[in-house]
Amino acid sequence: MLQVCLNGGRGQGAGAAVPVTAWELGDAAAQAVRAGARAVHVHPRDGKGEETMAAVSVDAAVAAVRASAPGVPIGVTTGAWTEPDPRRRAALVRSWSVLPDHASVNWHEEGAEIVAEALLEVGVGVEAGVFSGTDAAVRLRRWPHVRRLVRVLAEVVDHDPVTAPGTAVALLDELAALDGLDRAARGPVLLHGEEGGAWAVLRCAAGRGLDVRIGLEDTVVLPDGGAAVDNAELVRAALAEVAAVG
Repeated sequence: MLQVCLNGGRGQGAGAAVPVTAWELGDAAAQAVRAGARAVHVHPRDGKGEETMAAVSVDAAVAAVRASAPGVPIGVTTGAWTEPDPRRRAALVRSWSVLPDHASVNWHEEGAEIVAEALLEVGVGVEAGVFSGTDAAVRLRRWPHVRRLVRVLAEVVDHDPVTAPGTAVALLDELAALDGLDRAARGPVLLHGEEGGAWAVLRCAAGRGLDVRIGLEDTVVLPDGGAAVDNAELVRAALAEVAAVG
């Protein structure tokens, strides 16, 4: 499965067509799905272009993507940068009226369990974000609802294309070594990198038969180093890379 991450925290000055408004997200999602994406991850923005979990922005973004890419699972962020207080983030989750299919929760962030349980309470699936170089995997093992995860979102924050695959393997080994985090317990793993490590980690994930992710949140360049025009171009390039790995 290839998930497209449409925008992340990037602005429109990134040199590519980064979608920000709800209608831009919907249009970008439709193009990425036509290119081969099978799930969509977005960071809703407010009227100033800032990332937010406020209902008015989340509802609009999810509705726009769902209308443009019907039947495709949609996920949003719950990153602490949108609202530092985890209890406030949980309250914002409960205020949503147009629900995404799932939301990512970064397990190294304080109060991750509070946010995740609010998501489960309202019927939204949880992607557990486990970053390399953090204690997220250990913390996730202790969560009593680990069997209810949609997937583990394993994120390699090593930007060096030479060392990032090794960092990815170490992160996967860390997950595999922890009791309670076997595949049957926590669902599939989506492994992805970012910036300079994005394509090297994608090839590593494809070689291991794992779910993959690409999009303007993770990188603005193609495998050959050229600038990407938009998310759809990145999706097409990712599928070519996966096919080449076999």
